[in-house]
Amino acid sequence: MDLYHIILLALIQGLTEFLPVSSSGHLGLYHCFTDQCDHWDKENLTLDIAVHVGTLFSVLLYFWRDAIKMLLGLKDIGTGKIRTPNAKLFLLVVIGSLPVIGAGFMLHILEPNGLKTMTVIAWTTLIFGILLWWVDAKYSVHKTFDEFTFKDAIIIGCAQMLALIPGTSRSGITMTAGRVCGFSRTDSARYALLLSFVAISAAGTLISISLMKETNVQLGFDALLAVILSFISGWLSIAVMMKFLERSTFAIFALYRIILGIGLLSLIYTGYIN
Repeated sequence: MDLYHIILLALIQGLTEFLPVSSSGHLGLYHCFTDQCDHWDKENLTLDIAVHVGTLFSVLLYFWRDAIKMLLGLKDIGTGKIRTPNAKLFLLVVIGSLPVIGAGFMLHILEPNGLKTMTVIAWTTLIFGILLWWVDAKYSVHKTFDEFTFKDAIIIGCAQMLALIPGTSRSGITMTAGRVCGFSRTDSARYALLLSFVAISAAGTLISISLMKETNVQLGFDALLAVILSFISGWLSIAVMMKFLERSTFAIFALYRIILGIGLLSLIYTGYIN
């Protein structure tokens, strides 16, 4: 793939992965509007997952304290200390990740190509944008992050399964569910990003296995460059979003999704996008 395509893919992924606007949807739009509408082919899928892995490193760096706590929590569990705060954090992330791992495995087997369309992306962008706006305005804060329960993790984890539908936004749907559970915008975002540890790691493992079987050396170099560039842009995106949510709402993201969704549906149903 040309260098400028790799740079743009990395920037798009880094800027949108942690915002509630759907990075996969934006990557799909990019492929479509750059005459690569078959964005589900092997090369494009490889680079799309590569930029996701880059943003995994971004969230690990930004939340390095939580990452260390989770590792200590795993150690605590291994020694039978399952009631420590670190063990609880580890279990909250694991429990919240199990539903999407199971659903993702089933989708990997079934390969429902009917979901991989621009029409699906357009509708999910619109519908879940409206849902984010409504939930953010309706639900108040009555819990702190320290009050997170396993029930909350299950609810948010089940909501995360919807992110397997292109255009939904993994960050967006988990932040929406976090607000329903009564958490602040920053705490909802924090848990959503911690869940990405597992979700993106699983995708990264799959692509690593795939690349090891490949004889296409250039594709491997392209993927490595995509990882590095998306890591940089992703870290900046997280820093800006977390600061923004300390003093603002999700409304601007929801409004953007609604406008984008309506615009895409108009282009699709008037024949400008196949």
